[in-house]
Amino acid sequence: SMAKASGCGCKIEPAVLSKILGEPGLSNQRFEPLLVGNEANDDAAAMRLPSGELLLSTADFFTPLVDDPYEFGRIASTNAISDIYAMGGTPLMALGLLGWPVDVLPAEMAAEVMRGAKEVCALAGIPLAGGHSITNDVPFFGLSVNGLVAESQLKRNQGAKAGDLLFLTKPLGIGMLAAALKRGKLDEAGYQELIQVTTTLNSIGEHFGKVKGVTAMTDVTGFGLLGHLLEMLGEDLGAELTLGSLPVLESAKACMAQHILPDAAYKNWQAYSSSLIGEPAQIEAAFMLLSDPQSSGGLLVACEEDSVEELQAMAYTQNALYQLTFIGKVTESGKVELS
Repeated sequence: SMAKASGCGCKIEPAVLSKILGEPGLSNQRFEPLLVGNEANDDAAAMRLPSGELLLSTADFFTPLVDDPYEFGRIASTNAISDIYAMGGTPLMALGLLGWPVDVLPAEMAAEVMRGAKEVCALAGIPLAGGHSITNDVPFFGLSVNGLVAESQLKRNQGAKAGDLLFLTKPLGIGMLAAALKRGKLDEAGYQELIQVTTTLNSIGEHFGKVKGVTAMTDVTGFGLLGHLLEMLGEDLGAELTLGSLPVLESAKACMAQHILPDAAYKNWQAYSSSLIGEPAQIEAAFMLLSDPQSSGGLLVACEEDSVEELQAMAYTQNALYQLTFIGKVTESGKVELS
């Protein structure tokens, strides 16, 4: 209740963010070892080390998605570490980023946030080695995470080619469940589904990085599936999306029936919906699924058709909680066509 928007729904909206990052003087100076900066809104920065490996570095934090501070710590940490996995990397170390209203909420509650964060970091095989904290009217938490990846295994949010197949590793609907929880309309089953999906590490991305046929990869977070897909496609490519194939959390289907949606979804839709082509009924049906902001969402993967079996075998071998779901195909149309 202390946060106007929760989880990745608190991100600065796309149009405003573009103005911020587009201001003169904020573009990257050329540092030869820096391979990935902020030019394409990638999930992490990448810099070549003297050893030849790439250092990945990211920072991600947000306001509470749930009331339980322990679960909040788990969700925020899972979400932050995902940026390293989305680049095909191996997490190395994390630092905590905490803002806390110390005059309103007890220190013991913040300690529970940290306990959840430490548990997730331990699952990822990394230390929570320190961090920084400030007093703030609205609580927030996240991590700064470093990782490593071989240059040959680096995956970016761009690089997809026409003919590539598109897959998701987690169902959609996290933003809807968070909105329902905030409005007191989420039952216990829905709450447990929300916790389960948002605390599942995207560690499968580290293995996908080893597949040459994976041409692009990113995690689906605050800008919704459509926003992150458009980043992957760039200015020249398009995609065919099969609405009936999009995986949806069971409890989110009830939210859709009641039209429970976070405010950020409308901002996402305003920013990205002009790229859609489809019948009016298809556009209407796509609105909630494609614009819903995900917090600790799944990976969006573009891969060559010849590599699909290898990806599926990896997902099976790693016993991923959510398996690969085929959702569409990259095209040369320049638009996202619905079917």
